[in-house]
Amino acid sequence: MAYSNSDLDVVPLDKRTWGTWNYAALWISMSLCIPSYMLASSLIEGGMNWWQAILTVFLGNAIVVLPMVLNGAAGTKYGISFPVFARASFGIRGANVPALLRAIVACGWFGIQAWIGGFAIYQAASLWFPTLSNLPAVFPESWGLQTGPAITFFLFWLLNMWVVYLGIESIRKLLVFKAFFLPVIALALLAWAIQAANGLGPILSQPSKFKSTSDFLKFFFPALTGMVGFWATLSLNIPDFTRYAKSQKAQVWGQILGLPPSMTVFSFIGVVVTSATTLVYGETIWDPVVLAGKFQSPILITCAMISVAVSTLATNIAANIVSPANDFAHLAPSMIDFKRGGYLTGFLGLMIFPWKLVSDPTGYIFTWLIAYSSLLGPIGGVMIVDYYLIRDKKLVVEELYDPKGRYWYSKGFNSIAWISLLLGIAPNIPGFLTTTHFIPEESIPAFIRQLYHYAWFVGFGVSGLSYYLLEKRRAMLVGRG
Repeated sequence: MAYSNSDLDVVPLDKRTWGTWNYAALWISMSLCIPSYMLASSLIEGGMNWWQAILTVFLGNAIVVLPMVLNGAAGTKYGISFPVFARASFGIRGANVPALLRAIVACGWFGIQAWIGGFAIYQAASLWFPTLSNLPAVFPESWGLQTGPAITFFLFWLLNMWVVYLGIESIRKLLVFKAFFLPVIALALLAWAIQAANGLGPILSQPSKFKSTSDFLKFFFPALTGMVGFWATLSLNIPDFTRYAKSQKAQVWGQILGLPPSMTVFSFIGVVVTSATTLVYGETIWDPVVLAGKFQSPILITCAMISVAVSTLATNIAANIVSPANDFAHLAPSMIDFKRGGYLTGFLGLMIFPWKLVSDPTGYIFTWLIAYSSLLGPIGGVMIVDYYLIRDKKLVVEELYDPKGRYWYSKGFNSIAWISLLLGIAPNIPGFLTTTHFIPEESIPAFIRQLYHYAWFVGFGVSGLSYYLLEKRRAMLVGRG
């Protein structure tokens, strides 16, 4: 069939074997990654105290688990992946756009993870080969990329591509390594922080840097949007995983038990360690790879960096290759398979300049997390409203693959979904342009700029409501006709 291949077909009942603890373990494994640590520690760098940062992380993950469970239900009920599920609302051809938007975001995450892994290798290698730190510059100054880190980044990127070439089965041993060693490294960092700061007391007693409630709220709401945005990609493509679920109960409770608690616990470690760096070094170090590079023992640093690199490799393949490879395959099922989709993901991950995104917490939260949440929130609003309020959770699966079926709409596109998507994105564009300094702040009224601080929520709400009203209007017109 033109609109199917082995990756996009319905998962048969006998292969739906994932239980509650499989999903809980998936989220625990996904949460235990360096970007999760940096997510919480960036809040400390931004001015929050420890409990404000932990509360923000918990609230963000408690919120985002709701669309995950709602979208995941369709995957469980019908055994369909995210791109196929999106066909119900956007049309069989139109679903390529939400799939592509989600895939591009995953490419960005792939690049960020590859940079973290490559920089970890650089930290270790430069201890044994000091000349690596003094190589002449070969990249334009505007790139902000030193030659030594660039070399290890590219080598780590090639390692990721080699794993893609070997196939997804090659990642299993790496995931086992990560499951055992990354928690050990995290707990070792926590022990170091408590010892170096003479106990938890001095760490937890550090005050917030915000001088007033209004100053705090100005940072809190964008930060909360960033926390939701952190998993906004998975909140869309979670059917890629829940289509293997034994039951709705398995995917619902697995996600509830797995995501918010594990993110909160791991974030607590990040918060404590980052707060300790302020006491120990007199500066806030929010990147754990940079922090580990400050330790005295070359052997200790080398072991830590290798552990970070291997665990990052495992996370990158599992979280940032599998789904975008499916999304790219949806564009041309007969031409793009998993490997080709993986290579395309890797190439686009280079083009995003990930070292710039993680160079400071402001760019990480305000430019990266919030910006893509303004795209993905509207998609989620359309899909959830369509499935629950318009179709009452009923899909005709065969017609999701049939260009002569109901989901073809007009030439494969549902115009109402497109209008709703654009309406949801539009309110966030002015704030994005001022945040990234494309246009001066004074050219846009403050209340319009500030909508961007709530980008995921604004996009989700506007698109969802628009889609509901327009679909109801279409139904009335058809009824009258």
